[in-house]
Amino acid sequence: MGIPEATYHYHVKNFGKEDSDAEIKELIRHLFKQFQERYGYKRITKELKKLGHCVNHKKVYRLMRELSLKCVKFMRKSRKYNSYKGKVGKVAKNLLSRRFNTPIPLQKLVTDITEFKCLGEEKLYLNPILDLYMEKLFRLELRSVQHWILSWNL
Repeated sequence: MGIPEATYHYHVKNFGKEDSDAEIKELIRHLFKQFQERYGYKRITKELKKLGHCVNHKKVYRLMRELSLKCVKFMRKSRKYNSYKGKVGKVAKNLLSRRFNTPIPLQKLVTDITEFKCLGEEKLYLNPILDLYMEKLFRLELRSVQHWILSWNL
């Protein structure tokens, strides 16, 4: 037959038996319909306990799966997080064209402004300026306002 002998005898033995969970299944079906298919297995378990039936939530979960009863009204929709907001701001021209080395000092200077949130509403802005000739930090500025006046005081 293709199944183990013990499995065969188990099914033959239990073939004519009445379902011991038939009463609970009918109650679950009734409660599920009564609450407009909005109750899951946890709430159905609580309702059964209110009616005086001592049933484990795992059994209710298993029976609801067997009966194909699933609460779909309040399913959480999982979607991938996406922070893309389209083109925001102005995109600068690519003047370096991925040529990050230079033989002349102070020819190519690069910077990036970073915002740090401090206590309360206060914010600090860090502005490191890097010289690509030596590949070392040329200047480091820390300010409490974001307005940057680029001054080339060496």
